[in-house]
Amino acid sequence: MKKRRTIIVTAVAAAILLLLVWAIVDNYALELNRITVSGERLPEAFDGFRIAHVSDLHNAEMGTNNEKLIAMLRQAEPDIIAITGDLMDSRDTDPSVALHFCREAVKIAPVYYITGNHEVRLDSELYTRLLNGLKAAGVTVFEDTSVILTRDDASICLAGHQWGRAELVAEITDFDGYKILLSHTPEDLPVYAAAGYDLVLSGHAHGGQFRLPFIGGLFAPGQGFFPKYDSGLYQYRDTQMVVSRGIGNSLFPLRFNNPPEVILITLEA
Repeated sequence: MKKRRTIIVTAVAAAILLLLVWAIVDNYALELNRITVSGERLPEAFDGFRIAHVSDLHNAEMGTNNEKLIAMLRQAEPDIIAITGDLMDSRDTDPSVALHFCREAVKIAPVYYITGNHEVRLDSELYTRLLNGLKAAGVTVFEDTSVILTRDDASICLAGHQWGRAELVAEITDFDGYKILLSHTPEDLPVYAAAGYDLVLSGHAHGGQFRLPFIGGLFAPGQGFFPKYDSGLYQYRDTQMVVSRGIGNSLFPLRFNNPPEVILITLEA
């Protein structure tokens, strides 16, 4: 009986160790995932337009100085790079990782950035230092603002909502055409749809942190257990939303069955 218990305990310990090793390896197995988004209002000139979607870096490093992440973005050849918040972590307040990444990213394509809840938690001096550093690097920092992107004679609107009151997204732009919104929290999709956005890019959910087979994410901030919007492409009325699983971690240091990702979105007219 004692020998049998020893075998069982050893087997359980080995299984736990194997799962732990898998989770650690999984945390650095950065993926490039591709999503095609079709839109009836998208001008023909923007057919094939490519957006690299990066979210929730949380000061993580994929390779030395994020060289793995930068190489992946370079290989993807995006037209723009969209960063949807939590570039820094409120518990790891050295901005050097975030700023170095952005200085390299702008060499690949124009970079557009919005704040997440973690940047908003920073003290005012550090928050200002981060935003000034991003702007100095050539990053477009959205603070409930927008820009018009043009190709040939056609235009679309790219807007960005700084983390906070979601109802403000309706006031960002009155552009009458295809509109893309960068906003950190996916649970506010009905609000974005009511404001008339065609496509929303979001993060925040970390893929549900632990992803269960056939079920999906286990828990996401703002959504609780078994979140509705945790990863991939969603449709609500006339609005589509792409939710990134993100790259880094925050309060809980490990993901499970949930590798970090960059999403390459291709627009299709």
